[in-house]
Amino acid sequence: MIAYGIIDRDATLTEFGRELFELKDDATALYERLAKHILVNLQGMTLVRCIQDMVAAGEQVNLTTLREGLAARGVHYPSGGKHPSMMRLWLARAGVFIGSRWLVDPHRIEDILGLNPDEFEVLADFTPEQRAFLRALANTGTTEPQGANEIARLAAATYGIKFPEKSLPKLVLNALVEAGYITAEKTTTGRGAKPFQVAPTPKLIADVVDPLLEQLKGQTDPKLLSLLRTPLTDILHEMQDKDRYKAGLALEALAFKIMRLLDMTYVATRLRANQTGGAEVDLVFEGARLVFSRWQVQCKNTARVSLDDVAKEVGLTHFLKSNVIIIVTTGEIGGEARRYANKIMSDSNLAIVMLDGSDLTAISESPATILRAFEREARHAMNLKKLEL
Repeated sequence: MIAYGIIDRDATLTEFGRELFELKDDATALYERLAKHILVNLQGMTLVRCIQDMVAAGEQVNLTTLREGLAARGVHYPSGGKHPSMMRLWLARAGVFIGSRWLVDPHRIEDILGLNPDEFEVLADFTPEQRAFLRALANTGTTEPQGANEIARLAAATYGIKFPEKSLPKLVLNALVEAGYITAEKTTTGRGAKPFQVAPTPKLIADVVDPLLEQLKGQTDPKLLSLLRTPLTDILHEMQDKDRYKAGLALEALAFKIMRLLDMTYVATRLRANQTGGAEVDLVFEGARLVFSRWQVQCKNTARVSLDDVAKEVGLTHFLKSNVIIIVTTGEIGGEARRYANKIMSDSNLAIVMLDGSDLTAISESPATILRAFEREARHAMNLKKLEL
């Protein structure tokens, strides 16, 4: 009850708790109000969206797979915890989940929130700059037109986001106008033109939209989330896209899929694809089966992995406190890179796993073959680390 904000640490009803108490004689209204609170304030919509994405990707939904899926969306809970299951049961009381254990009823969500679940996906597709601008505008509490530059400055100071001065309309405002959350008008034209004047539309409901945006804080690249609901074979197809940014995102999604197959827990994205032109991305995963381990994953959508690529990852292990380095490439591993990795493994406790284009092809045809690739690399590392006693 404390976690759901119904009572405080002194076991006294909170304002929300008293609101629920007033509805105790109306079960329908009671559970709808609790469901709205869960969806808006307790990461409930993130849970719903994660389940829908997993179903769309053809993945099995259970407490183990949900932990990985939610971790990719910035929501973490302990291994073996039943938090999502309990939340699902409360939401089911309001009809959000029906029939099959993880079947979502989007119409009930729309009834409860006054907001279509697809709108949450729209919010998820916004860039960090667009989300911050929208939240800053909602926080002003006024419906009168305001200078877009002033709102951008407010958002930058509040959320630590940098905004492009000359391309604010193109990179931020246009998407928000198209989604129907703001209006934007230019007061003058030509040289010395004044900035756009922006105002919130009735669709921008602060008590719903703002908390939903809060749920999206800390999540991975919004375009990556759309790939996480994509089957593995389709992701490999996306990796062949001539657009290096799209191909890079697909490669990052592939890393998520691979580490999820191994039941590893996502921790962070160290380098995002838009910072590297889609050429490479770096992720950190952890495992706690029997002993703790930290795995750093570098994905390269290039023809060849060089010695320098491996050396960079080795250099970062001290900072990240990693035990395992995984290098995934759509191309091949260079001879010098392999020899350097062998030397590092012989002289230290690090393990370096290398997966090349042929491994990715085999995994796409049969995901379970990932075990063969990792067993091959593990045996190789074991041979290099043989003790001479």
